[in-house]
Amino acid sequence: MPSPRSFTNQDVSLRTRGHIVSDVVAVVAVAVVFWLFVELSQGLAEPLDQVSAPAEVSTDPVNLPYYAARSLLRMFAALAISTLFAFVYATAAARLRRAEKILLPALDVLQSVPVLGFLSITLPVWLLLFPGTALGLEFAAVFAIFTSQAWNMTFSFYQSLITQPRDLDEAARLLRLTRWQRFWKLDVPNGTIPLVWNGMMSFGGGWFFLIASEVVSVNNRAYALPGIGSYVAAASRNEEVGRLLLAIGVMVVMVLGVNFVFWRPLTAWAERFRAGDTVTVDQQRSIVLDVLRRSTIPALVARGLRPLGAGLERATRPFGRADRPLRVNRSRRRAGDIVFAVIVCALIAAGLIRMLMFIGDHAGLDEFVVAAGLGVITFARVLVLLVIGTLIWVPIGVWIGLSPRVTRFAQPVVQVLASFPANFLFPFATLVLIRTGVDLNVGGIFLMALGAQWYILFNVIAGAAAIPNDLREAALSLRLNRVQTWRYLYGPAIFASWVTGGITAAGGAWNASIVAEVVSYGDRTLTANGLGAYIAGSTAAGDFAKTLVGVIVMSVFVVALNRLFWRRLYGYAERRLSLS
Repeated sequence: MPSPRSFTNQDVSLRTRGHIVSDVVAVVAVAVVFWLFVELSQGLAEPLDQVSAPAEVSTDPVNLPYYAARSLLRMFAALAISTLFAFVYATAAARLRRAEKILLPALDVLQSVPVLGFLSITLPVWLLLFPGTALGLEFAAVFAIFTSQAWNMTFSFYQSLITQPRDLDEAARLLRLTRWQRFWKLDVPNGTIPLVWNGMMSFGGGWFFLIASEVVSVNNRAYALPGIGSYVAAASRNEEVGRLLLAIGVMVVMVLGVNFVFWRPLTAWAERFRAGDTVTVDQQRSIVLDVLRRSTIPALVARGLRPLGAGLERATRPFGRADRPLRVNRSRRRAGDIVFAVIVCALIAAGLIRMLMFIGDHAGLDEFVVAAGLGVITFARVLVLLVIGTLIWVPIGVWIGLSPRVTRFAQPVVQVLASFPANFLFPFATLVLIRTGVDLNVGGIFLMALGAQWYILFNVIAGAAAIPNDLREAALSLRLNRVQTWRYLYGPAIFASWVTGGITAAGGAWNASIVAEVVSYGDRTLTANGLGAYIAGSTAAGDFAKTLVGVIVMSVFVVALNRLFWRRLYGYAERRLSLS
């Protein structure tokens, strides 16, 4: 009979083998990723011949793997930039009182500007910075995808900062953490769960605008970058149904692969930042995360980066500590506020006058009346979408977020539905609408919902997943019925997350209206009445003045809705429903 010592030695040997296998898998994975990055980067600096550059890519199925990889590289580059932007922008808006007065309205405006608007304004700049190469188009495509990802993530991180539990804030002050330490030890961990889920949603939103970012126009000349979005655009233009279906299949496989390799490990890792004194019994699991945890490579990398972190901590000490609020002279602060307001108002007034003069000379100021009337029609579609999306997805999101076991199986399904670019289906939707006789003025609501409703679902899932388990156990101990549990626990707990989902879904719906109110397949095009169709038509015609009018009117609608409705709900969530 084997001795206990032999069992112990055998267990140690098995654990050692497991660590070795995990290390080998981790090293091979890093090497493969690095090799793919090098291979895909070789075509980024190719010369750009404005005469012979293709207006559409080849639809040969052999090219699909390469196209998919190039699109994926752009998506992850935009996600990295969006995360950095969310950290900096949301922190400044939440911590700097004067900056908040500009940054939040600016964020409202930025999320209302369509991707086509960003492309038409910034594309000449990128081509000027990288003349004669395709790198300018690549940067323009990444920037366009960034504009479809960043705003949702920024709103999410801002919401986590302003609803931060008061006891954690007091602990950071008592421990005399520097601002750098507070950011990484409190702010980021507290906002990790909603940021990860909103990052997942934003990544899916980036797929929606992949066609617009990979097929760009300069001076009425179209340029197509290698990618799955440009592949779908070419197949739709050529009416190649089989190759459209093949691209959809590749997209589903790619979404599932990204979910397995990246998002599921990230959501499982984020469980460590769940608030509360107890942990869930059935935690999320990930094979990739288990391999990384058994491997010694991450620990070696963290040890190697430790001197860099210590250096950054020393470098950021002059910015002060988070031990107490900043003491300022009230009269001096009031005078500074007046000077700040005067400067900002003067700059805004100067820019507004120049812009109105340009519009008056090229389009006429009466275009604002036309665009405003069309904006009311699109606003009605957005309102219907929000009401229906809330009624359907809030209960489902709470059900998914409360159960890690359900999340494990539902996350891939939700990720596929949310990440799948709905405009890939628009050619088929056009045929259905033509054959059934359904007006696009009604069908456009469904098309807009395909790209915007998921913001509500993902934010509610994140809010439900962040509910402390001890509060859920308290509800069970008090024997609350279903209605009471929703009224006193689930509703208040997810309210701030629903507000974030609602504000980003509304912004996404306005943006999606540009591609949902004008759909085509081959030479057949359907157009709905609305502001999105107005902007799409003026952009296609190269009428920059009318495009500017449409973007301004859309921004006014979005900002007014945020100021009059969503911000009030944010304030209510901060005052009454935060865990303070």
